[in-house]
Amino acid sequence: MARHDMQFGDISWSLEVADEDLVAKLESRAAQPSALSAAEIVRQALAAPVGCAPLREQVSRGDKVCMLVPDVTRLWQSPAVYAPEMVRALNEAGIPDEDITILSATGTHRAQTPEEHVRLLGEDLVRRMRIVDHDCRDTAAMVRVGTTSRGTPVLFNRCAVEADKIVSCCGVVHHFLAGFGGGGKMLLPGVAAYETIQRHHNFALNEGFGSGTNPNVRSANFDDSNIFHADIVEAASMLAPCFSLNVVTGDHGIVAAFAGHWQKAHLEACRMIDELNAVDIPRRAPLVIASAGGYPKDINLYQTIKLLSNTLAAVEPGGTMILLSRCGEGFGSEDVERQLTAYASMEEREKALRSTFSIGSYVGFLFAEAAEKQTFILVTDMDAACFARTGIIAVRTLDEALDEARRRNGGSLSMKTILMPHGATTLPRLPREG
Repeated sequence: MARHDMQFGDISWSLEVADEDLVAKLESRAAQPSALSAAEIVRQALAAPVGCAPLREQVSRGDKVCMLVPDVTRLWQSPAVYAPEMVRALNEAGIPDEDITILSATGTHRAQTPEEHVRLLGEDLVRRMRIVDHDCRDTAAMVRVGTTSRGTPVLFNRCAVEADKIVSCCGVVHHFLAGFGGGGKMLLPGVAAYETIQRHHNFALNEGFGSGTNPNVRSANFDDSNIFHADIVEAASMLAPCFSLNVVTGDHGIVAAFAGHWQKAHLEACRMIDELNAVDIPRRAPLVIASAGGYPKDINLYQTIKLLSNTLAAVEPGGTMILLSRCGEGFGSEDVERQLTAYASMEEREKALRSTFSIGSYVGFLFAEAAEKQTFILVTDMDAACFARTGIIAVRTLDEALDEARRRNGGSLSMKTILMPHGATTLPRLPREG
């Protein structure tokens, strides 16, 4: 019987699992640092595009170009490295600074401060370029470009719609709704109108009140069964970038980049993310014990959604989950807090979510829904009273969680178990999902 360590904030706890009970201990594959600098990795990608001609053949002198970049919540992508390289490539293709507008794909997020623009793009670009923060609620800044086959009215930011060409820069990770981040998400929700985002995001729920979340709307699902993803692709195709840059990051910053066609280059980045972070499991288990991986991955409950969604991919229906997430900064989102504390039933939560959808509200709903379907024990510094209106069992230590799980499973934890020491970045994958 071996001992296994689990991180909790800046400390570590350990537990024992009998060898015959351990189905798997899941670990993602660390991306190896490159001998090249991050800027050199990006330049190489720009020079060898995937699925389309080089950038110099996609734009022409005199074109007005809109360059999509993420917002300051995506600093982990190293945009201050790759955005200047994209501008450099545009300049070399004959597009001067004055013909480039950098549009920050904020989605529903707030506008950024001048200091945040510098952190996002670097002092040089901030000094040289026109930078616009997308405001999804500014109706005058939106232009309707069509309607998807699922009925989503597609309105995008005027800066993008009226540009001659669009280029996009982003980082790629697993995303618990769209399958993967980046790609078409730079347009929807990135630079879409609030009404477009609201209508589209409701595809995270099943049709019909009371039916809850759509199980096909999940990490790594990039086929048409994930209608959340499919609707993004259809909408983004109405205003497709002529060129894109997609980076993959690791502990050492940018480790790979893929440039070219907005879908094909993005898909190559997605494949690499799967190679690094998706881990095959032989079966689901009745007991899953998972840690976010410590600080800062468990800084708040909002960030813990990555851990929850990955854990749900490993636990049997009706099984027991023990999630370790310190959440030193509490809920991390007013919408998450409202979903978990303001409503006494899942029906009330769903009614509120369908009326006014937000990612935070959906995250809160997922936490509450998970506790309806599983035994959900959360090891956290948050007060148990925060979860009193849900089925979530909040405890302070791993030992308390193990005792609670034992009590709820007939006094024993002798059952098949999956351990996920870095659950926020490790996606369990059944063979049929490969």
